[in-house]
Amino acid sequence: MPTRSFANLSPKLIMGALAVIGSLLLCAPAMAHHPFGGEAPTNAIEGFLSGVGHPVIGLDHLAFIITVGLLAAIFNRGLLIPVAFVVTSLLGTVVHLLNVNLPAPEFFISASVLVFGLLLAMKNSLPSGIMIALAAAAGLFHGYAYGEAVVGAGMPSLLAYLIGFSTIQMAISVGVYLTAKQLGASSDVKPLNLRFAGFTLMGIGAAFLSATVLG
Repeated sequence: MPTRSFANLSPKLIMGALAVIGSLLLCAPAMAHHPFGGEAPTNAIEGFLSGVGHPVIGLDHLAFIITVGLLAAIFNRGLLIPVAFVVTSLLGTVVHLLNVNLPAPEFFISASVLVFGLLLAMKNSLPSGIMIALAAAAGLFHGYAYGEAVVGAGMPSLLAYLIGFSTIQMAISVGVYLTAKQLGASSDVKPLNLRFAGFTLMGIGAAFLSATVLG
Protein backbone atom coordinates (compact mmCIF):
# COMPACT_ATOMS: atom_id res chain seq x y z
CA MET A 1 0.00 0.00 0.00
CA PRO A 2 1.52 3.40 -0.98
CA THR A 3 2.36 5.84 1.76
CA ARG A 4 0.10 8.88 1.85
CA SER A 5 1.67 12.33 1.79
CA PHE A 6 0.45 15.90 1.85
CA ALA A 7 0.80 15.95 -1.90
CA ASN A 8 -1.78 13.14 -2.17
CA LEU A 9 -4.31 14.77 0.11
CA SER A 10 -7.06 16.81 -1.50
CA PRO A 11 -6.78 20.56 -0.81
CA LYS A 12 -10.58 20.59 -0.51
CA LEU A 13 -10.37 17.89 2.18
CA ILE A 14 -7.80 19.80 4.23
CA MET A 15 -9.51 23.15 3.81
CA GLY A 16 -12.90 21.63 4.60
CA ALA A 17 -11.59 20.08 7.80
CA LEU A 18 -9.98 23.35 8.87
CA ALA A 19 -13.15 25.26 7.96
CA VAL A 20 -15.11 23.02 10.32
CA ILE A 21 -12.51 23.67 13.04
CA GLY A 22 -12.74 27.39 12.31
CA SER A 23 -16.52 27.35 12.62
CA LEU A 24 -16.22 25.68 16.00
CA LEU A 25 -13.63 28.23 17.07
CA LEU A 26 -15.80 31.18 16.15
CA CYS A 27 -18.86 29.74 17.86
CA ALA A 28 -17.07 29.50 21.21
CA PRO A 29 -17.99 32.10 23.85
CA ALA A 30 -15.24 34.21 25.38
CA MET A 31 -15.74 32.67 28.83
CA ALA A 32 -14.75 29.29 27.37
CA HIS A 33 -11.18 30.37 28.11
CA HIS A 34 -11.80 29.52 31.76
CA PRO A 35 -12.51 25.85 32.57
CA PHE A 36 -13.91 26.76 36.02
CA GLY A 37 -16.02 29.67 34.83
CA GLY A 38 -13.46 32.30 35.75
CA GLU A 39 -12.96 31.02 39.31
CA ALA A 40 -9.38 30.41 40.44
CA PRO A 41 -8.57 26.74 41.17
CA THR A 42 -8.54 25.89 44.86
CA ASN A 43 -6.28 22.83 44.83
CA ALA A 44 -3.61 21.12 42.74
CA ILE A 45 -6.07 18.84 40.91
CA GLU A 46 -8.23 21.78 39.88
CA GLY A 47 -5.10 23.70 38.95
CA PHE A 48 -3.83 20.92 36.70
CA LEU A 49 -7.23 20.41 35.03
CA SER A 50 -7.58 24.16 34.50
CA GLY A 51 -4.10 24.28 32.98
CA VAL A 52 -4.89 21.41 30.63
CA GLY A 53 -8.24 22.90 29.67
CA HIS A 54 -7.32 26.52 29.07
CA PRO A 55 -5.25 26.08 25.87
CA VAL A 56 -7.85 23.66 24.47
CA ILE A 57 -11.11 25.48 25.10
CA GLY A 58 -9.41 28.84 24.67
CA LEU A 59 -9.75 28.17 20.98
CA ASP A 60 -7.63 31.04 19.70
CA HIS A 61 -4.81 29.44 21.72
CA LEU A 62 -5.59 26.03 20.22
CA ALA A 63 -5.49 27.38 16.66
CA PHE A 64 -2.08 28.89 17.35
CA ILE A 65 -0.69 25.71 18.90
CA ILE A 66 -1.79 23.71 15.84
CA THR A 67 -0.15 26.24 13.53
CA VAL A 68 3.09 26.09 15.54
CA GLY A 69 3.15 22.30 15.19
CA LEU A 70 2.62 22.48 11.43
CA LEU A 71 5.36 25.09 11.03
CA ALA A 72 7.77 23.10 13.16
CA ALA A 73 7.48 20.17 10.76
CA ILE A 74 9.12 22.06 7.89
CA PHE A 75 12.31 22.97 9.76
CA ASN A 76 15.33 20.99 10.82
CA ARG A 77 15.23 21.01 14.63
CA GLY A 78 11.78 22.52 14.24
CA LEU A 79 10.69 21.33 17.69
CA LEU A 80 12.60 24.32 19.08
CA ILE A 81 9.69 26.45 17.84
CA PRO A 82 7.02 24.93 20.14
CA VAL A 83 9.58 24.64 22.94
CA ALA A 84 10.29 28.37 22.73
CA PHE A 85 6.56 29.10 22.72
CA VAL A 86 5.84 26.94 25.77
CA VAL A 87 8.80 28.28 27.78
CA THR A 88 7.85 31.91 27.20
CA SER A 89 4.17 31.18 27.88
CA LEU A 90 5.30 30.17 31.36
CA LEU A 91 7.13 33.49 31.61
CA GLY A 92 4.04 35.34 30.39
CA THR A 93 1.94 33.82 33.16
CA VAL A 94 4.51 34.90 35.74
CA VAL A 95 4.48 38.41 34.25
CA HIS A 96 0.71 38.57 34.72
CA LEU A 97 0.91 37.34 38.30
CA LEU A 98 3.54 39.99 39.05
CA ASN A 99 1.01 42.63 37.91
CA VAL A 100 3.19 43.70 34.98
CA ASN A 101 0.85 44.75 32.20
CA LEU A 102 1.35 43.70 28.59
CA PRO A 103 -0.46 45.88 26.04
CA ALA A 104 -3.57 44.53 24.25
CA PRO A 105 -2.96 40.80 24.89
CA GLU A 106 -6.12 39.61 23.11
CA PHE A 107 -5.19 41.65 20.04
CA PHE A 108 -1.71 40.15 19.89
CA ILE A 109 -2.99 36.63 20.52
CA SER A 110 -5.43 36.90 17.62
CA ALA A 111 -2.77 38.55 15.46
CA SER A 112 -0.37 35.70 16.22
CA VAL A 113 -2.79 33.19 14.70
CA LEU A 114 -3.10 35.35 11.57
CA VAL A 115 0.66 35.94 11.24
CA PHE A 116 1.65 32.32 11.80
CA GLY A 117 -1.02 31.19 9.34
CA LEU A 118 0.55 33.59 6.83
CA LEU A 119 4.02 32.19 7.55
CA LEU A 120 2.67 28.69 6.95
CA ALA A 121 1.02 29.78 3.70
CA MET A 122 4.13 31.49 2.29
CA LYS A 123 6.00 29.61 -0.41
CA ASN A 124 9.36 30.30 1.22
CA SER A 125 9.93 30.03 4.96
CA LEU A 126 11.70 32.51 7.18
CA PRO A 127 14.97 31.37 8.83
CA SER A 128 14.37 29.06 11.77
CA GLY A 129 15.96 31.52 14.20
CA ILE A 130 13.40 34.18 13.31
CA MET A 131 10.59 31.65 13.66
CA ILE A 132 11.80 30.66 17.11
CA ALA A 133 11.99 34.33 18.15
CA LEU A 134 8.46 35.01 16.86
CA ALA A 135 7.10 31.95 18.67
CA ALA A 136 8.79 33.10 21.86
CA ALA A 137 7.26 36.58 21.53
CA ALA A 138 3.82 35.08 20.95
CA GLY A 139 4.27 32.85 23.98
CA LEU A 140 4.54 35.87 26.27
CA PHE A 141 1.08 37.08 25.26
CA HIS A 142 -0.57 33.66 25.30
CA GLY A 143 0.94 32.96 28.72
CA TYR A 144 -0.13 36.38 29.97
CA ALA A 145 -3.72 35.48 29.07
CA TYR A 146 -3.37 32.12 30.83
CA GLY A 147 -2.35 33.94 33.99
CA GLU A 148 -5.81 35.48 34.41
CA ALA A 149 -7.24 32.08 35.39
CA VAL A 150 -4.97 31.69 38.43
CA VAL A 151 -4.94 35.18 39.91
CA GLY A 152 -5.34 34.64 43.65
CA ALA A 153 -4.67 30.89 43.51
CA GLY A 154 -2.39 29.21 46.07
CA MET A 155 1.07 27.95 45.17
CA PRO A 156 0.08 24.24 44.77
CA SER A 157 -2.74 25.23 42.38
CA LEU A 158 -0.47 27.60 40.49
CA LEU A 159 2.33 25.06 40.02
CA ALA A 160 -0.13 22.40 38.88
CA TYR A 161 -1.68 24.89 36.46
CA LEU A 162 1.71 25.68 34.93
CA ILE A 163 2.46 21.97 34.55
CA GLY A 164 -0.97 21.38 33.02
CA PHE A 165 -0.85 24.02 30.30
CA SER A 166 2.79 23.30 29.48
CA THR A 167 2.07 19.59 29.09
CA ILE A 168 -1.00 19.99 26.88
CA GLN A 169 0.64 22.58 24.64
CA MET A 170 3.68 20.39 24.05
CA ALA A 171 1.51 17.31 23.52
CA ILE A 172 -0.65 19.02 20.89
CA SER A 173 2.16 20.77 19.04
CA VAL A 174 4.40 17.68 19.01
CA GLY A 175 1.46 15.51 17.94
CA VAL A 176 0.73 17.86 15.03
CA TYR A 177 4.45 18.00 14.20
CA LEU A 178 4.76 14.20 14.08
CA THR A 179 1.61 13.85 12.01
CA ALA A 180 2.82 16.45 9.51
CA LYS A 181 6.21 14.72 9.29
CA GLN A 182 4.53 11.38 8.63
CA LEU A 183 2.48 12.97 5.87
CA GLY A 184 5.52 14.28 4.09
CA ALA A 185 6.49 17.72 5.43
CA SER A 186 10.24 18.37 5.30
CA SER A 187 12.80 21.15 5.37
CA ASP A 188 13.32 20.71 1.62
CA VAL A 189 9.77 21.41 0.52
CA LYS A 190 6.65 23.02 1.93
CA PRO A 191 3.80 20.88 0.52
CA LEU A 192 1.11 22.83 -1.30
CA ASN A 193 -1.60 21.40 0.90
CA LEU A 194 0.26 22.55 4.00
CA ARG A 195 0.17 26.04 2.47
CA PHE A 196 -3.58 25.67 1.95
CA ALA A 197 -3.84 24.89 5.66
CA GLY A 198 -1.93 28.11 6.32
CA PHE A 199 -4.38 30.16 4.28
CA THR A 200 -7.29 28.64 6.20
CA LEU A 201 -5.61 29.37 9.54
CA MET A 202 -5.01 32.92 8.34
CA GLY A 203 -8.76 33.23 7.87
CA ILE A 204 -9.39 31.92 11.36
CA GLY A 205 -6.86 34.39 12.78
CA ALA A 206 -8.41 37.25 10.81
CA ALA A 207 -11.85 36.37 12.18
CA PHE A 208 -10.54 36.34 15.76
CA LEU A 209 -8.72 39.61 15.18
CA SER A 210 -11.82 41.25 13.73
CA ALA A 211 -13.88 40.11 16.70
CA THR A 212 -11.26 41.51 19.07
CA VAL A 213 -11.01 44.87 17.32
CA LEU A 214 -14.75 45.29 16.83
CA GLY A 215 -15.58 44.09 20.30
